Amino acid sequence: MGGVPSQRISLRAELLRLALHFFKRRQGRRVQPPASVRARLKRIERFVPRPPRGTQTTIINGSGVNAVHVAVRQARSDRCVLYFHGGAYTLGTAALLRDFTWRIGAAARACVLYFDYRLAPEHPFPAALDDAVAVYRWLAARFDPARIAFLGDSAGGGLALATLYKLREGGFALPAAAVAVSPWTDLALTGPSLKLNAAADPMLDVAILPALANGYLGGADPRNHYASPLYGDASGLPPTLIHVGSDEILRDDAIRMADKLRAAGCHVEIEIWPRMPHAWHHFARVLPEGRDAIARIGAFLQRRL
Repeated sequence: MGGVPSQRISLRAELLRLALHFFKRRQGRRVQPPASVRARLKRIERFVPRPPRGTQTTIINGSGVNAVHVAVRQARSDRCVLYFHGGAYTLGTAALLRDFTWRIGAAARACVLYFDYRLAPEHPFPAALDDAVAVYRWLAARFDPARIAFLGDSAGGGLALATLYKLREGGFALPAAAVAVSPWTDLALTGPSLKLNAAADPMLDVAILPALANGYLGGADPRNHYASPLYGDASGLPPTLIHVGSDEILRDDAIRMADKLRAAGCHVEIEIWPRMPHAWHHFARVLPEGRDAIARIGAFLQRRL
C-alpha cells in the first residue's frame, strides 16, 4: 500500500480519546444486560446521519438472514463487500452503522451487504457463524466470489476470519480478500496487550471481556478455531488487511493473527495506527484518521476486486 499511517495524531483524535476515557470510567466495570444496552442504542439510531443522496438502501432476505444492501452512486454493480458488524456478538443494527457502510462502499467502489447474524447470549456460538455462512452462500450465488470481499470489525473481524475457515473446510470458493479492523480473534483472552494496554485503551475495559466471551461461547471451547480464529490453520486464506490501534487491548489479537496468516504463506498486511481507539473507522465523520483508514481499506479492496 502507498505509504504508512501517520505517526502523528490529530487534535480531534486526542479530544476523542479524552471523551472515550471519560465514558469508560463513568461506566465502571459493570457488565450491563444486553437487552438494556440494545434499548439505549435503539434510541440513538434516529440521530445517525443517513447516507448521501443517491445511495440505494434495500432490505433483503439472504437465505433466511435479514440483510441490508447499500449501493452508493460510485459503486460497481459487480463488486460486493460483505460486512460483519462488531458489538461483542451481542449488539449491532444496520441503522447504527449506516454512516459507516456507505463510506466503505464509496472507498471500495462496491456495494455493501450488511447482515444481522443472531446475537448472543440468546443465540450462542455457532449461531452467528451459521448465519454468516448462509448469507455468503446466498451472496456467492449472485456475485462471482472473485468480486466479493469480507470486512469485519471487532467481534465481526473474528467472525469474518472464522467464516473463511468454515467455507474453506466446506469446499466453497473463498472471497477475493478480507479486511479485519481491531479484530477479536482470541476468546481465550491470552493476548499480552490485554494487560499491557488496560489503562491506555480509551474505549474497551478488559474486565468485562470474560463475561462477553462466555456469553457468546455458551460453554464451547474458547480455543475452537471457529470461535477464536487465532487457533486455526490459516493456510489458503485470501489476501488480508488488518488495522488496529497501538493502545488497544486487542492489539495482540491483531498482531498474532497477522503472524498466523504470514506463517501459513498468506498475503497479509497489518497497520498499527498510533493511539487510535478501537475500530476508530466508525468515527470517520469527525475523525480524519477514520477517513484515512477507510480510504486505505478502499485502495486495498479495489486492487483485489
